[in-house]
Amino acid sequence: MKSIVILVSGRGSNMQAIVEAAIPGARIAAVVSNRADAGGLAFAAGCGIETAVVDHKAYGDRAAFDHALAECIDRFRPDLVVLAGFMRVLTDAFVRRYEGRLINIHPSLLPAFPGLHTHRRALEAGVRVHGATVHFVTPALDCGPIVIQAVVPVLQDDDEARLAARVLEQEHRIYPQAVRWFVDGRLSLDGQGRVRVADDAGRAFGWCVPELDSLP
Repeated sequence: MKSIVILVSGRGSNMQAIVEAAIPGARIAAVVSNRADAGGLAFAAGCGIETAVVDHKAYGDRAAFDHALAECIDRFRPDLVVLAGFMRVLTDAFVRRYEGRLINIHPSLLPAFPGLHTHRRALEAGVRVHGATVHFVTPALDCGPIVIQAVVPVLQDDDEARLAARVLEQEHRIYPQAVRWFVDGRLSLDGQGRVRVADDAGRAFGWCVPELDSLP
């Protein structure tokens, strides 16, 4: 059984999607937030999942907060730490502490549009497709090895809200899938630092997967 800790700052809709997926071999050990009023904490508690708060405002700098956060996380001995709308920039030391077992979801097709306001920037750039990316976290922001991506079309009458809603729907599909692959031991890195995903027979079938319906 793989132990998972999920970090949220708000309602945690991606956390909810992972919890509701009921992934075999996975146990959600805790949901941790930097905000006591995060809606995701109430959802987790209602599911019988232990919750904790490490308030970033109580610490003088990012390093002190990250140290306290790591101490909290480590109480649950996680095999995987999942960022699900956790709105804090993490220090290099924190990221390296969980190297290879820290994942994030980003609302764009990385490497396009790292950082904030991705939907607005996609519309301003006039791209024809947009989407979401699950990736391993590295010290370079939004630059870690890609696990899985989902693509949505950008429609002529889209605004930020409509585009964001379609992307979020896909996030809720691909994040549980990425966690499932990790739990099953199917993720590895090739010589170029790209993620390979093994099928049920142990064969690598790719590292960038826009659709889930036909996946093993």
